[in-house]
Amino acid sequence: MLEWVQRVDDASDHTYGSRRMKRALNCLGYPVSRNKARNLMREAGVQVRHRKKFKVTTNSNHKQPVYDNLLQRQFDVPQPDQVYAADVTYVWTQEGWLYLAVVIGLRKVVGWSMSPRMKSQLVCDALKMAAWQRRPKAGLIHHSDRGSQYASKAFRKLLRINGFQGSMSRKGDCWDNAVVESFFGSLKQERVQWRNYQTRYEAQQDILQYISSWYNPYRLHSTLNYVSPNDYEKRLLETKHAA
Repeated sequence: MLEWVQRVDDASDHTYGSRRMKRALNCLGYPVSRNKARNLMREAGVQVRHRKKFKVTTNSNHKQPVYDNLLQRQFDVPQPDQVYAADVTYVWTQEGWLYLAVVIGLRKVVGWSMSPRMKSQLVCDALKMAAWQRRPKAGLIHHSDRGSQYASKAFRKLLRINGFQGSMSRKGDCWDNAVVESFFGSLKQERVQWRNYQTRYEAQQDILQYISSWYNPYRLHSTLNYVSPNDYEKRLLETKHAA
């Protein structure tokens, strides 16, 4: 079992504490308690990386129109592609800043875009990716902060074209977009803070690998009863088809 503890630790990039380790071992057929998982981690020499705090900034000092907060922190929706939450963060490389825009539905990252410049095209490209891959129906709520990129003419036009409803957090309230803040925290605490990116391309490839090969298919989420975003979505769709 110690070998599996080490494998899970390696797969999670040394980010799983005893709670997630317990769940992972349970899924592998080992019905251990959290205390047992903690002891196994100690015996296997597994140590969780310490987390750092990150500051997220948003430029909401603009004169563009903003949307009402339609979401009201109701992040738990019954089916996929009914609500998307979006935001932008930044990653330092030796070439300079790399900006990352994501679109998240049901804790799953369904669209993203990266660029050395934080312009409206960045957030438009992330939503275009989500719309192209997922084909959501008109009426979907797209929630973001009040950043100038999301209030831009180009982005508001994109929402209209797709028939999506715009929704924005209250000014200065990060909890109104907690789903995306949680993802950014995981990305930086589990991956970015342990890297020293020499180029933006290197950072792009590493972030892409984190999203598509770890976060969506395998990372266990406490808010999803310790299943991955992919598995949670699959269960919802199976329940819908069985109804």
